[in-house]
Amino acid sequence: MSILDRARRRLTAHPLALDAVLAAGVLGCMVAGSFVDPHSENGVSWGVRTPDSLSLVLITLGAVALVFRRRAPMTVLAVTGTVSVVECVTGDPRAPVAMSAVIALYTVAASTDRPTTWRVGVLTMTILTGAAMLGGPLPWYAQENLGIFAWTGMAAAAGDAVRSRRAFVHAIRERAERAERTREEEARRRVAEERLRIARDLHDVVAHHIALVNVQAGVAAHVMDKRPDQAKEALAHVREASRSALNELRATVGLLRQSGDPEAPTEPAPGLDRLDELVGTFRSAGLHVEVARADHGTTLPAAVGLAAYRIVQEALTNVQKHAGCEAKAEVSIVRVGPNVEITVLDNGSGEDEDPDSGGGHGLLGMRERVTALRGTLTTGPRYGGGFRVHAILPVKARTAATRKPGEPA
Repeated sequence: MSILDRARRRLTAHPLALDAVLAAGVLGCMVAGSFVDPHSENGVSWGVRTPDSLSLVLITLGAVALVFRRRAPMTVLAVTGTVSVVECVTGDPRAPVAMSAVIALYTVAASTDRPTTWRVGVLTMTILTGAAMLGGPLPWYAQENLGIFAWTGMAAAAGDAVRSRRAFVHAIRERAERAERTREEEARRRVAEERLRIARDLHDVVAHHIALVNVQAGVAAHVMDKRPDQAKEALAHVREASRSALNELRATVGLLRQSGDPEAPTEPAPGLDRLDELVGTFRSAGLHVEVARADHGTTLPAAVGLAAYRIVQEALTNVQKHAGCEAKAEVSIVRVGPNVEITVLDNGSGEDEDPDSGGGHGLLGMRERVTALRGTLTTGPRYGGGFRVHAILPVKARTAATRKPGEPA
């Protein structure tokens, strides 16, 4: 880094020192200009003169005021404008005191809005030019008077341009930062949604198979001595359920371990077309399940079919876990207008009939799936005993990812 770069950074970090340096430079220019006589005699265009003491005092006051131009731009403009008017009226020839007013007007234009810039600029231009034309020793059409008019106008225009550029750069930077924050928030939201989806799938798979394993293991233990053939059959179901659970867990963990984009699944996600297979696993575990379907061969989107399948799976798992050994379950799938309604009823009389009483996440996972599809879920005890799960899912799924921006959820 060069010496000039280091000096510029230090001055930028200390704006008062930067303004002091600027004021010193302006003071030097005004003092040097006060010794130049543009109207010398003997046919010479330029000459040297000695400025009077009043002009030097006005020059010093104008330069000192510029040190505080950032802190109080309007006050500094008023001070520099006053000393400039005094010099325009009394100076003969004039000293360039108006240079300090030009710098102050530029500062006001660069630090305020455009309407204020135009009002203050026109007022400053009118007062300084009018004082020079009407009260000065030179004719009103003199070049020096027109110079004051031009310099004040350029100062206001330059300050307004700098302010507009700063606002433009600030808007671009703010837009870029807001876009970066939006991308980060979207990434965090997607990660959270993916974690919830994986948690729901793992819960549904593990809870279902472990419930079957638990029931069949209990049956095997109960009939081991008296009916060994039935015990062997129950243990075979335990083996099959545990194998299925391990396969699904292995597939899920393998998907999570992939570093890139996951490959397409080797088999479609389960839907209501596999409802008979799902119900069969519960029947083999000893749960009496009746199924009634009136969906008229409706083909559901993959997301809706998977949600319906998982709702039935979790509801039947809860019946098997909480409703008691003598419980019966009824599953109905009905197409009603643009929706498909899934209802799972049981007549359980177990002590732990409420699935939420154990602190599980089954009903929460159901509700998250239904909400993601913009459906409704109703759960609760039935009058006279038992539990009821009722879900309404739209046949044409509209998830959160397909909503238009600004559309309410």
